[in-house]
Amino acid sequence: MGIGIARLIVLVSGALLAIGGLVLILLPGFGGSVAGVYMVLLGAALIVGALVERMRYRSEALDRSAPPIGPGGGEPLDAPLEPRFASTDEVFVDPTSGHRMRVFMDRATGERRYRAEG
Repeated sequence: MGIGIARLIVLVSGALLAIGGLVLILLPGFGGSVAGVYMVLLGAALIVGALVERMRYRSEALDRSAPPIGPGGGEPLDAPLEPRFASTDEVFVDPTSGHRMRVFMDRATGERRYRAEG
């Protein structure tokens, strides 16, 4: 499983914040225990967020196999969706990319996939 450069930067930043916060808490007479607690909490939140976050609108299986990201952060256009996913009437415009996204859903499980429309 590959790790993106942005995710790596967030992980390293979170670790540095947490370590810096621990140093402030543990150093006697430094007076930074309150700031240290906030730094540890922020660092921990960054680490957890980087480990839990996935690319937008992609299935977990695709995120793990790390193929190219499709338009709008959805499923790649050249990769077929599994037959269990049926097209729905739900369409939205991704606010970041401006791509029009179609929602596909597995009616048995409720799992959703997203793909840009031309």
